Amino acid sequence: MEQIEAWSEFNVAMVGATAALAGLVIVAASVNIGDIIKEASLTARLAAGISGLVLALIGSAIGLIPGVGLLPYGVAMILLALVAGVFQAQAARRIFENRHPANRLRLGKSAVGFLAPLAYLIGGGLLAAGRTDGLMWFAVGSIVAIVAALLVSWIVLVEVLR
Repeated sequence: MEQIEAWSEFNVAMVGATAALAGLVIVAASVNIGDIIKEASLTARLAAGISGLVLALIGSAIGLIPGVGLLPYGVAMILLALVAGVFQAQAARRIFENRHPANRLRLGKSAVGFLAPLAYLIGGGLLAAGRTDGLMWFAVGSIVAIVAALLVSWIVLVEVLR
């Protein structure tokens, strides 16, 4: 538990940053939501980006719960990472279904979204096994989730205006 407490300032910062960013992404998308939902791959990608932010938000929030142990924290993050992975799998499926000639780099577009859930999955497994180095994987996952969400959100918002 001492190791988890050492990450409290990071977790506080991540809770604030991811909550604010998730709100901004949702507001920005809502301006063009009618056009976004016309393209299934954009909708799925945006949902996957938001799920990554929610993963980082909840992961950091759980780390702030007083007395949370390694095992429950690790198990919770494994479950949350799997849920976020489902959103990304749906986005990947939609990306590959889109056969428009401008839809290039399908594998790269799909892979980016899996990085944060994968980092959380690894971190959760390590924590559940009693290894505190899993916390570093959570930090990596949260940073990757922010970068991926920003990237995907920007792409969706630009694509919808083309």
